[in-house]
Amino acid sequence: MLEVSQINSFYGKAHVLSDLSFVVNQGSVVALLGRNGAGKTTTLKSIMQLVVPASGSITFQGQNVVKLPPHVVARLGIGYVPEERRIFSDLTVMENLVVGRQTPRSGAVTWTIDMVFDLFPNLAERRDNRGKALSGGEQQMLTIARTLMGNPLCILLDEPSEGIAPVIVEQMVNFIRRIKEQEVTVLLSEQNLHFARAVADEVMIIERGEKKFFGTLAELNSRTEIRDAYLAV
Repeated sequence: MLEVSQINSFYGKAHVLSDLSFVVNQGSVVALLGRNGAGKTTTLKSIMQLVVPASGSITFQGQNVVKLPPHVVARLGIGYVPEERRIFSDLTVMENLVVGRQTPRSGAVTWTIDMVFDLFPNLAERRDNRGKALSGGEQQMLTIARTLMGNPLCILLDEPSEGIAPVIVEQMVNFIRRIKEQEVTVLLSEQNLHFARAVADEVMIIERGEKKFFGTLAELNSRTEIRDAYLAV
């Protein structure tokens, strides 16, 4: 579904991603692992064209998205959940969800408000509360729920377990497992290896913008030298 090929991305003169290549298959969950500053967020932003790669290609369902406006990339069926959430804080939960609604998309689940409330019961209870009245974990849920209302084929999640309570982390695990059942493809960036192990089919480790490992969790477990070199604190 998603193929990243030899991309090089920069912030000014800073070379952040170096010849990065990987493939995400339809319906799979891939976790992008690495320390702070490794290039995880830049990878997701490059896919969304919030950072435009200087070279290389990013193909989504056979179409090269490099240099397309981010809103066009979103309309192709890629949903993006940034780490900083970016909900509409003065709108209610219901209003945030309505803003995110898009028309049904061929090959994708058509999400309804009842469906996302079934995924996130906390939001159902607070449907009339403004975004700024929600906890950090609830704001994370709302960002994801609003993204689902766009009926994405693929979701990019940036640090979904960062800074939220353990009970909310468990709900995030359940959410990813359930949308996988709906054949929604997921690429997530994470530092929490335990979280990645709970949801991912495959993992990719990057360090200083370069791919150091791509494979299954079983393969990573057998490569303790890789895990210790790039994921140990």
